[in-house]
Amino acid sequence: MRTTTLAVLAAAFLFSTPPGASAEAGRSADAVVELFTSQGCYSCPPADALLREVIDRRPQVVALEYHVDYWDDLVYGSAGSWRDPFSDPAFTARQRDYHGNGVGGRRGVYTPQMIVNGSRALVGSHRGTLQRELADAPRLPLDVLVEKSPSGYTVRFAGRYEGSAQIWQVDYIDSARTPVAGGENNGKFLSNHNIVTGMRHIGRWWGKSPEFTLRPPSGAATGCAVLVQEDSGRIVGAAYCPT
Repeated sequence: MRTTTLAVLAAAFLFSTPPGASAEAGRSADAVVELFTSQGCYSCPPADALLREVIDRRPQVVALEYHVDYWDDLVYGSAGSWRDPFSDPAFTARQRDYHGNGVGGRRGVYTPQMIVNGSRALVGSHRGTLQRELADAPRLPLDVLVEKSPSGYTVRFAGRYEGSAQIWQVDYIDSARTPVAGGENNGKFLSNHNIVTGMRHIGRWWGKSPEFTLRPPSGAATGCAVLVQEDSGRIVGAAYCPT
């Protein structure tokens, strides 16, 4: 009973909003969690659900879900294969880049995998490991502010980060529920959240960057975020776009 109680308290701590944390979209994030997943992966739904908890209960964390494509052609017995409608080879390439750049933690190219701040990898369904990584992660050094503008959004920066980094707009779909008709999850209805649909390079941070303009989310996307990321993969700033 005591062990169960402690586990519940730990989960509540992980997904509660600390005093003073801002829940306002457009304000700089404390951390970034990226989940690499696939609807063809039997072990991925628990990780998808864990990311949903982060989205709902940790608004100061930018949480994004990338669907990889290497499950799309795998055949699972009589259930055959399932082509994930959100998969994209660009997201597989992003995951492989993290591995190639020497990300820490549980390295490799696998699903479900979470990456915290572009620096630490873990099995995406491991709640306790995610708790430790978020607790140990240093605060992102660059403050990012995203405001609505007539043409979309305006992005401004503040803070003491003086390195060099790429600035990305990441478009995503808030949520989707998909009936799966093949593969390891055949017959299930899968729920996904903050599903990335595309990334657009909008500039580079050189220590002093001007304002940048973002276009509204394109295609089926319903929201967007800004990531500021070093070539090494480390994320140094992030924010959701306001709705």
